[in-house]
Amino acid sequence: MVAVDAHWDAEYLSNADRAQADRLLKFQAEVHQQLLADTDLQDLQKMTREQLLERIGVMTSEKARQSHFTLTARMRQHLLSEVFSEVRGFGPIQALLDDDSVSEVMVNGPKRIFVERKGKVEEVERQFIDDSHVMRIINKIIAPLGRRLDESMPMVDARLPDGSRVNAIIPPVSVTGPCITIRKFSSEPFTTDDLIGFGTMTEAMCEFLRACVEARLNIIVAGGTGSGKTTSLNVLSSMIPRGERIITIEDAAELRLQQRHVITLEARPANLEGRGEITIRNLVRNSLRMRPDRIVIGEVRGGEALDMLQAMNTGHDGSLSTCHANSPRDVLSRLETMTLMAGAELPSAAIREQIAAAIHVIVQQSRLRDGSRRITHISEVQNMEGDHIVMQDLYKFEQEGVDMSGRLVGKFVCTNLRPLFAEKLISQGVRLPTDLQQAWGGVGRSCQA
Repeated sequence: MVAVDAHWDAEYLSNADRAQADRLLKFQAEVHQQLLADTDLQDLQKMTREQLLERIGVMTSEKARQSHFTLTARMRQHLLSEVFSEVRGFGPIQALLDDDSVSEVMVNGPKRIFVERKGKVEEVERQFIDDSHVMRIINKIIAPLGRRLDESMPMVDARLPDGSRVNAIIPPVSVTGPCITIRKFSSEPFTTDDLIGFGTMTEAMCEFLRACVEARLNIIVAGGTGSGKTTSLNVLSSMIPRGERIITIEDAAELRLQQRHVITLEARPANLEGRGEITIRNLVRNSLRMRPDRIVIGEVRGGEALDMLQAMNTGHDGSLSTCHANSPRDVLSRLETMTLMAGAELPSAAIREQIAAAIHVIVQQSRLRDGSRRITHISEVQNMEGDHIVMQDLYKFEQEGVDMSGRLVGKFVCTNLRPLFAEKLISQGVRLPTDLQQAWGGVGRSCQA
């Protein structure tokens, strides 16, 4: 892809007269339309990068001469890149998709585009021409998938060719105009070293979680939207020993496991006639017939919670999943509510007993005010006492303040509490962090991880 010089583009649009900038956008649209009118789209796709740029350059010069529009060298470079992105990419947002520092792109109608960089959201000086321009890019994304977007179906989830997750919503549901949200897919999957380097967790926490995965404990990664749950799930999944048969189940396939024996299942929405939907719950049930050693569910959000708990309680140990929740305690409430969504007429006490028996560890992750992502709790789910499930924190992040640059200051703390599953870890010969081997001889002390 030809990437626009994003720095120059922002500088041009902020310094130039707005009328001149609008005229440039209109001129760009005219060049693109003339290019499509004069050249078959299939022929454009067959051209090499150099051939297409040359063709756009000739068209730009002719159009400028006809319109008496004086182009500087930098404006011409801008137009070549933008029209190229219209033909081969996704228009004004292509440069943002090519930018490795951008993790999310948010289009709020044609004139406002925001991005997330290093956990911070900022507006960029890029824009579409009008609503129809945004709609054309949306249709370019979803057309290869056989999906549609119109007034009768104004919302859609899709994936870009690189795996990035896309959500689009249009009027009348969106009063702002057509909106696009793209969660970018990392070109290289993050590793444990990356999360330690980002400060998401410590090396001791990483080794503890590795021990839990190798000992086949059932783990839920919880957090809010954008907290990094899927990234952490992918890292935990990479800790599964090679040779085990792993089945991943997701709404949109994002996990990238490096093991060889992996089967990826992806949910499917209904077709244009409203038929053919395959839900996460359907896939969870089917996976049980596929002889899995491990089941990894991208996110549990509905009735599939019941099937997941039953699988965990009937021999499918070592399962992993994510869940939207604000705290480890909230995870238990959410699982109880989602189990009821399955239509099972079970008393709350029976559901809680299943949850307490199935889930061993909850990894709570948060995106903090400064944009950083931290694992704030690693908690053990113990057992039932009366009508309540007993939990205890094994690791937690304690905030201490804010530094001069506005970043939160804190430390990870190991509580040194001995979990009930400690014997399982030891009996299976799983390697434990040295500090835990020493600490589990006593209870109640705390130490910095």
